[in-house]
Amino acid sequence: MTDYKSILITGGGSGIGRAVAQRFSRGGWFVGLADIDEAGMAETGALLPDGTWSAHKLDVRDPEQWERALKDFHDACGGRIDVLANNAGVPLGGRLVDLTTEEIDRTLDINLTGVIYGARAAYPYLKEAGPGSCLVNTCSAAGLYGQGGMTIYCASKMGVRALTESLDIEWAPDGIRVTDVMPSYIDTPLLAQSSHAGSNKPIRDSVSNAGLEFTPVEDVAETFWRAVHGDKLHNPIGKTARKIATAARWMPSYIRRKSRELASSGLKPMG
Repeated sequence: MTDYKSILITGGGSGIGRAVAQRFSRGGWFVGLADIDEAGMAETGALLPDGTWSAHKLDVRDPEQWERALKDFHDACGGRIDVLANNAGVPLGGRLVDLTTEEIDRTLDINLTGVIYGARAAYPYLKEAGPGSCLVNTCSAAGLYGQGGMTIYCASKMGVRALTESLDIEWAPDGIRVTDVMPSYIDTPLLAQSSHAGSNKPIRDSVSNAGLEFTPVEDVAETFWRAVHGDKLHNPIGKTARKIATAARWMPSYIRRKSRELASSGLKPMG
């Protein structure tokens, strides 16, 4: 067994995953990068000290690839996986009737089913490393209250929230902490994409036009660090996410009205 801790991060080739890798590396952790983008993982790895990271090609939609990636990381890090960061995800906006079956299936498969597969596959490793091991899921402010124009994305992230809450109960006897982070709009390369196949407008433009803030990706990484070392179940990030969390709990009629206004402005998915 190792004397240092280790974390496997899906979506580690860019964006939030890259920032989380850098944050945990600074904290002295051994970092595993998991992604379908091998070039991206190499770029992330180049930002980390030599000998403190490993890369594992992974399509989170494939249970067999999950088993292989976790086994390989377990060997690479010296025999103990302390944290799985279930971070890989894709954006999807647009009215439900405008989305293709392929877009719907891909979003649910990556954002929700992939997270479920990862949790199931990681369980024996986290149990072995416990007590004190942790599963941290990337949820979203979209998991706090449904939003028009992002139905499937919200459904996927609300599923991640429910998974987090359920496993927090299921895995407590095994000494495994379960938590999630809930970003709103993060300035990563994903925002350069259009919201869905029928649109050519970048998500970043929609966010800017709505007057909402972008949360620095470094803030998200710091929240991951606090989530792993703290005791909160849900961790909203940024002003927008915190407002939604408060309104969803105490002022549901207000958030319903504001959500309709945002939908009419053409705003696309968050987190």
